[in-house]
Amino acid sequence: MSDWLTALSELRQAGKPAVLVTVIATEGSAPREAGTKMVVAADSQYGTIGGGHLEFRAAGIARDMLRACSAAPRSEAFALGPKLGQCCGGSATLLFEPIAASGFEVAIFGAGHVAQALVRTLAPLPCRIAWYDSRAELFPRELPANVTVDAGDDLSIGIRRAPAEAYLLIMTHSHALDQDLVEAALRKDDFGYLGLIGSATKRARFVARLTAKGLDCSRLTCPIGLPGVGTKHPGEIAIAVAAQILAMRTAAQTRHADKANEA
Repeated sequence: MSDWLTALSELRQAGKPAVLVTVIATEGSAPREAGTKMVVAADSQYGTIGGGHLEFRAAGIARDMLRACSAAPRSEAFALGPKLGQCCGGSATLLFEPIAASGFEVAIFGAGHVAQALVRTLAPLPCRIAWYDSRAELFPRELPANVTVDAGDDLSIGIRRAPAEAYLLIMTHSHALDQDLVEAALRKDDFGYLGLIGSATKRARFVARLTAKGLDCSRLTCPIGLPGVGTKHPGEIAIAVAAQILAMRTAAQTRHADKANEA
């Protein structure tokens, strides 16, 4: 497998977007031939299109596209003369192709009826689901390709493993365990969404206890689910929660793009 293919695969698995830069045409003398590729991520680069100022400019353009969340490919021609600081004397045309990350990360704690329904609802979406419960017998024998399970006793490991901006859903069989997991998530404080199954009364009780420990609970969502969608049926709750996650994800992407455009 080519290095650039390996890099793209690893970046997608890590949930990191990238730009694939390809030399699509050259004239005269150029540092690399047509078909040469490199991969540029926000904080890393793989492969080379010849180094020098051409590569420096290409990496800068690619990272500008990442900051702006650009989805459309673009091409640009470069004269490899004194203005670019290269003495090749020819020209190169580069294609910049944004490669989206494989999706967003969801961590679900608990494997009860609502969690089962939620996994089924989220599985077809472009996301990766990490599912935690110490009761191994509750997990289905067959799982969707984007779902991994952990039946260890320490569910808090899932909080520690979750990447920044992950969507955390806490719905275990124990209120005490729920509170411990919420506390761990609030202390880590890098989630995109923190949802706790339960009523407004449960939220008030948790907030009182956690605020007394000096934690900010303003981003804790409880009850979970898009308001006005569904009842107490697990399948309907799952749809409402999935809709809420997607709405929050879209809003976050819009904010990110707006900030990039203002920069």
